[in-house]
Amino acid sequence: MCNAYEQQVSHTQYRQAIEALELAASAGEDALDTSGEVRIGDLGPVLRPAGNGVELVLMRFGWPPARPKAGPVFNFKSDKRSFADSRRCVIVLSGFFEFTGTKYPKAKHRFSLKGAPVMGIAGLWSEDDAGQLSFTMLTTAPGPDIEPYHDRQVCVLTPEDWAHWLFLSKPQEELLRPLPAGTLDVVTVREGG
Repeated sequence: MCNAYEQQVSHTQYRQAIEALELAASAGEDALDTSGEVRIGDLGPVLRPAGNGVELVLMRFGWPPARPKAGPVFNFKSDKRSFADSRRCVIVLSGFFEFTGTKYPKAKHRFSLKGAPVMGIAGLWSEDDAGQLSFTMLTTAPGPDIEPYHDRQVCVLTPEDWAHWLFLSKPQEELLRPLPAGTLDVVTVREGG
């Protein structure tokens, strides 16, 4: 499942996406770091509700383990769950990766939103007792663009659905679903075993 993604969204691309949503956005664009890949445990830019608008903040990828010796929770199944009372967020990114194969190094495939430099993944965020913010990505059944590579997929949101997810102004079943065939571009960035 998605355990790495690409963050190469520029300030201009982010501003254009937010302006198209007609949302009030507080400062926070310094959270956009176009350094490349974000892996579990790294900080990444996350959009969350702030009053009647939104704010962009840095959060750690992966919730802390739920029990000793467990790993962080970086993907969370959305199937048959209600998120009305959850802390919803949108992970802002330019693409995400899936891996195939049985031998190291596995083949690495990059998925991006066709014709758009920025996309989002529906997520949930949390804050621990020390004030550390973290997020997890929601998953669903695979759509036709992902199915040849994995049996699950992250819940991809086009920019026009970001506010719908943050404020649940559309039924979540319309948002947490696979996108139609041809919505995502896929490029194999590394051949593997």
